[in-house]
Amino acid sequence: MPAKKAAKKTKSSKGKSVAVNKKSDQLDFVAVGDITTDAFIELKDVSVQANEATVDPDDKLLCVRFGDKIEYEDVVVVPAVGNSPNAAVSAHRLGLKSGLATNLGDDKFGKEDLDRLKVEGVNIEYTKVHKGKKSNYHYVMRYGAERTILVKHWEYEYEIPKFKKPPRWMYLSSLGENSVPFHHRIADYLREHKEVKLAFQPGTFQIKLGYETLQDLYEQTELFFCNKEEAQRILKTDETEIKFLLHGMQELGPKIVVITDGPNGAYASDDGSGVWSMPMYPDPGPPVDRTGAGDSFSSTFTSALALGYDIPTALAWGPVNSMSVVQHIGAQKGLLTRKQLLEYLDKRPDHYYPKEI
Repeated sequence: MPAKKAAKKTKSSKGKSVAVNKKSDQLDFVAVGDITTDAFIELKDVSVQANEATVDPDDKLLCVRFGDKIEYEDVVVVPAVGNSPNAAVSAHRLGLKSGLATNLGDDKFGKEDLDRLKVEGVNIEYTKVHKGKKSNYHYVMRYGAERTILVKHWEYEYEIPKFKKPPRWMYLSSLGENSVPFHHRIADYLREHKEVKLAFQPGTFQIKLGYETLQDLYEQTELFFCNKEEAQRILKTDETEIKFLLHGMQELGPKIVVITDGPNGAYASDDGSGVWSMPMYPDPGPPVDRTGAGDSFSSTFTSALALGYDIPTALAWGPVNSMSVVQHIGAQKGLLTRKQLLEYLDKRPDHYYPKEI
């Protein structure tokens, strides 16, 4: 459905949403992307210093004593996370029938991931276990509310799931570096199944590939997410004006583009007839851990559209879930149910409303 029509047909944040048929074989939301276990290590005896090799004041270095024993404060292990698993859990908590298409090894970490997804109510029918292979395991070094992540994506053979019925929405995010052909197969699948809408939240590797490599996928994208710096990187521009970036991304193919800009809030544009801005929802306390803030925003925005709400309403939903997530360690503990999210909106501050710009 074109974005402009969707905005006209859908409801306000208190309106009646689309009914979800729990007995149907069709999933509302299938997240596609890699899964991992995150071990959050809270660091103690370290320092953060400016990177003298660059002029960017935000480019900093996490420094430890080389060749020494470094004491840490605590460690928390969180299974079944990653951009796409986080999105699948978020969508289910918001009331959608969600599933995850991903790859795992047959080790104990893979079993723990599957068990966690089952507890969260995520459909694992399209999750593939590879015999003799390892599951992804990342180390998240926490210092204050920020983190540096040691990542390793084991290589798997990526395949399009054989869906009983095509899902209403496909949500694509981080994949391993051997996944380029898989992106093209997804684009082919979307061309053959026009009824499936794609939400694309590219990971670091997908952005590094460049638009030209994934041009066919961009052209099949219904809803696209990135932050301001990523938009500049994709468009190869130093331009900072947000409307320029929104419309520039739309020219690459996506019908709806959402760009986040840290404390400055978020912006969304449909097929060119509407551009909205949204402030961040006020934090009830200092952020504990920012891991998963972007995933919660993007998946919540997508879920709102899948539930039948319009773009401004979706733009108001996203920051609420992000606010909640950063109050906890890990990307999923703070994810809200729809009832909880709407309760936050009922007590929103006076300034917390989308504005057309």
